[in-house]
Amino acid sequence: MALLTVRNLALGYESHTIAEGISFTLNAGDYLCIVGENGSGKSTLMKTLLHLREPMGGEILTGDGLKRDEIGYLPQQTVVQKDFPASVREIVLSGCQGRCGLRPFYNREDKKRCEENMERMGITALANRCYRELSGGQQQRVLLARALCATQKLLLLDEPVSGLDPKVTNEMYRLIESLNKEGLTVIMISHDISAALQYATHILHIGSQIFFGTRQEYIESEAGQLFLAQQKGGEQA
Repeated sequence: MALLTVRNLALGYESHTIAEGISFTLNAGDYLCIVGENGSGKSTLMKTLLHLREPMGGEILTGDGLKRDEIGYLPQQTVVQKDFPASVREIVLSGCQGRCGLRPFYNREDKKRCEENMERMGITALANRCYRELSGGQQQRVLLARALCATQKLLLLDEPVSGLDPKVTNEMYRLIESLNKEGLTVIMISHDISAALQYATHILHIGSQIFFGTRQEYIESEAGQLFLAQQKGGEQA
């Protein structure tokens, strides 16, 4: 059974529809990039997948044992989040909150998961550092380790390289790619169409046209060709 199935989803708020007719299926190990124009509903879709916002129509189905509270999420960072006064270990460990249930404390398994994911992200040496003292790239690794504490199956990333310099951006993309190759299913919103076409197995385009398919199918599609031409024109402008 598919890990995630979305059928004829409509997105919006109050009575305003942003996007509709969104359908796609993801299997374990897929890497989906969500692309499209600004304001097309990409972040709203991600919040809807996380059940932080109700859909205006359609349905979202999970399978392969995936539970609603077992999805890792790395949101876009805000200025307030960048200045959060907590230690790296405290932030990473907080990713286990969804696993605690009614327990008012973290158990040995939670703490072990925290240490393992800090090691995976190469931030063990930063464990006792204050989060707000870190560089942007280090902060993103901390938040990625936190998201990994919440999931072993599905990771949602909203513009994970926003504001990072090119070297750190490439390091972050390679890190996400390695997690995907380990078997983690990835859904990533990206404005970087070249990175999307390099790393993704599938593309979901949201805009005046809705498209879902493999990377190659997107390149050959009308929606893909039009969007790629717009992106190229914007870079030359």
